[in-house]
Amino acid sequence: MTTTTSEPIVADGIVVVDKPAGLTSHTVVARVRRLAGTRKVGHAGTLDPMATGVLVVGVNRATRLLGHLQLADKSYDATVLLGATTTTDDAEGELLSTASPQALAAITTKAISAAIEPFRGDISQIPSKVSAIKVDGKRAYERVRAGEEIELKARAVTISRYDVREIRRDEQGIEVDISVDCSSGTYIRALARDLGAVLGVGGHLTALRRTRVGGFDLSAAHTLEALGDKFVLLPIADVAAQTFARFDADAEQEAAIRTGRPLAGLKLDAGETAMFAPDGTFLALYAPHGPLAKPSAVFVG
Repeated sequence: MTTTTSEPIVADGIVVVDKPAGLTSHTVVARVRRLAGTRKVGHAGTLDPMATGVLVVGVNRATRLLGHLQLADKSYDATVLLGATTTTDDAEGELLSTASPQALAAITTKAISAAIEPFRGDISQIPSKVSAIKVDGKRAYERVRAGEEIELKARAVTISRYDVREIRRDEQGIEVDISVDCSSGTYIRALARDLGAVLGVGGHLTALRRTRVGGFDLSAAHTLEALGDKFVLLPIADVAAQTFARFDADAEQEAAIRTGRPLAGLKLDAGETAMFAPDGTFLALYAPHGPLAKPSAVFVG
């Protein structure tokens, strides 16, 4: 069930935005604030300005739900240009180097597939220097733009799918369209950079579209223009019911849950369970703690 309206709304829920290129995630949040008629709006999983696709946005009390949703796994469609490196590992940076036509001609489809293979599974990845990772309290991209030289530490990420969809050759280089399923914290720009490095011709990202975040994909996403005509909100109760195990409380249990009191005698599944009132109101997330069920977050009261 979705809530649709052309008037400002004050409900609690999730909006799945199909972010356009050229806007920051912060700008998208600001626009959703105006459309929703509330300042309590936040997003999960930043997208770079050049990127498009799924941005999960919470409205009102659902902003607190974002941190509990299973949003670690993400999917992307991207284009890598082999044959050139840039300062940002993407098309927005300054050109650093280009490969010779002879070097590019030597790169076969088989060589590209072989170069990709080591990047599947659990890998160690050095993020792009223009990432939002903090270095001594300051964002890495801020230090780079200020002319500083920085070295970022490698971090563990998981690439569960890294498929080549199409390969095109032209005067600029070799364009490789890829689809990637990965864990949170993976930098697709770094995958482009590292693929070019392994092949010895350099590489950078020229297009990026996020197609999925957790259980939210493009089929549930709406452009900002479409949301301006009809604001589509996934109610917080529906999202909780679809995402977590469900427990329907009786009236006595509801009173305890509303005040965040532990509950005895409940056999909840491991992890978090969505607790609902007899009238269907989503109340809280509870998790087992020994003989008790205790709240992870309460969304009423």
